This record gives sequence, structure tokens and C-alpha cells, in this order.
Amino acid sequence: MGVDDRFPGADSDEHAIEDHLNAYATFLKANKGLSANTLKAYLTDVDECLHILALRGVNDLREIAPDDLRGWMAHESRTHARSSMARKVVAVRSFFSWAYDHGVTATDPAAALATPKIPAVLPTVLTEAQAARMMDDAEAETDAEDDRPTAIRLRDVAMLETLYATGIRVAELVGLDVGDVDFSNRTMRVTGKGNKQRVVPFGAPAARALIRWIEKGRPQVLHGSDDGAHTDEPRAGDTPTALFLGVRGGRINQRVVREVVHRESRRAGVPDIGPHALRHSAATHLLDGGADLREVQEMLGHASLKTTQRYTHVSIEQLKARYIQAFPRA
Repeated sequence: MGVDDRFPGADSDEHAIEDHLNAYATFLKANKGLSANTLKAYLTDVDECLHILALRGVNDLREIAPDDLRGWMAHESRTHARSSMARKVVAVRSFFSWAYDHGVTATDPAAALATPKIPAVLPTVLTEAQAARMMDDAEAETDAEDDRPTAIRLRDVAMLETLYATGIRVAELVGLDVGDVDFSNRTMRVTGKGNKQRVVPFGAPAARALIRWIEKGRPQVLHGSDDGAHTDEPRAGDTPTALFLGVRGGRINQRVVREVVHRESRRAGVPDIGPHALRHSAATHLLDGGADLREVQEMLGHASLKTTQRYTHVSIEQLKARYIQAFPRA
């Protein structure tokens, strides 16, 4: 959408908005370490906000007042959930803070915008018994007869064990290279949000699954095994280093990993979960086992301890449920 489409009757002042958005995008790329998806979401949210204001006759960034932005929030909140509105407000506040700091506007009209409160929702987790059953059942399937080649079954087990053993995000899993895994001390180097790297430990079951995949399964996939079950495409120059491969020999994509987790959870008869629920489960089980909160924060790559503290609430809720079930005078 061009500037003339977004800002009816745009003159040179309104054309400058496009330049300011481009400058803001450059600033985010250079200073915030945002992922491509997050960067795109920020810019889309700001662009849509300015478009709505333009439709209401406010075409100049310098003329935008707090009441204009409150009107925008009221308009958007009719069709968007609180979580979406919270993201939009953060994006718009960030843009106008940048505009004020760089002399684009004389004031910051978004400074007083309040982020909509999002109700606290405890993450979905498996019990330790359910997680163990899911891992064990997946491993038992490596020798079973189904529509997956043996190499792919070895890969799927290794991915499940790695997700649960380390609590890493699905994006971090697909970004792993073979060289990131150190079997001598059972750790792996993970690149998280903002390209920040951390070292994460993993246990013996994950090590066994990874070794079987790397030594027996990965070479078969790398040299052309393809049952056509998935549609992930290889990326040029990517194959030799990627730890987990799709059936065409390229780095596996997130969609395939999610399909694997959902399939194996249903197969094991546990709640139907995705990769992030395995991350939640790993964190909760670590805390239940006595791990220090800050150690878990470091392992998960959380920027804030508050994010990690959610899992203490999960543990308390599970304890209450077990108490009610087991204690005779509950």
C-alpha cells in the first residue's frame, strides 16, 4: 500500500511519514535485535494506526495528540483481543518514543497510553508421568511399522527428547547445527531471541536419541531419502550444518516439528500439545525437582525472571490438585 493510498490527499508532509517509518525500521534492525516476524508486526501495527488516524483527518505526525491515539485504541479494541491490543500499543508507543527522541515530533503523544491488561493464563503442561510416556512411546515406535522411514522416526524421537530435555523454543530447535551439540559434557549452544546465545544441558535419553539420529538417521536423509510426506524445502548451503533435516534434506521447518509433537502426543494418549507445551513442562518439572528459579531462567533464555515465575504457579496448582486427590481431609 503506497503512501497516497494510506493518506488521502497526502502532500509533502504526509510523504515524509513513509520516510519516518523507513527510518524507524532501520533503527529497530540496528538496535533492538528483533526477529523478522516481530519487526514486521511492529511496522504493520504502526502503519495501521497511522492509516486510521489519516482517515480521521490527522495526516501529520506533529499534530497527533493523546486523544487521537485513545480513539484509535477504542476503534481497534472492538475487533481485536486484549493480547493483540497489548502488542499494538507497545508498537505504537515504541514508534512515538523514537519519533520524539529523534526530533520528528515535539512531544510524545503515546507516552501515557496504558497497555491493556491480559488475564494471567497458566501454561499447559504435562505431568512427569505423561511426559515420560510420550517419550517412551515415541522411542518404541522407532522399530514399528508405519508410514515413516526409519530415519525419520529416529529424527522425530531426537526432536522430542531435545525439546523436553532442554526446554528450548521450536525456532531455536530448527536453528540448531550439528556443531552446536557437545556430547562430551552433554550441552548444546542455543541461539535465542535477539541472537543471544546460551549453553543448555541435556540428559542421557536425549543424548542417546541424538546420537542415533546423527549416526544412523541423518546420513540417510542427507543423501536423498524422501517419502514425500512433508513439503519442507531445502535451503541452498544449509544442509551440511543443520542438525535436524526435513525429508528433502534441507533444514527442517517449524511447521513439521509442530506436526510431529501433536502426532506423538495423541499417539501416547496424553493431552494434545505443541512444542511450547513441552517447554512449559520442562520448566515446571525442573522447578518441581528443586532447580533454582534463576537457573531455570538462564536455561530457558527468559529476559525477565517474572516470565519464569509463571511456572511456580503451575507447580502450586498441580500440588493443590494432588492434595485434593490424595489427602483424606482435603
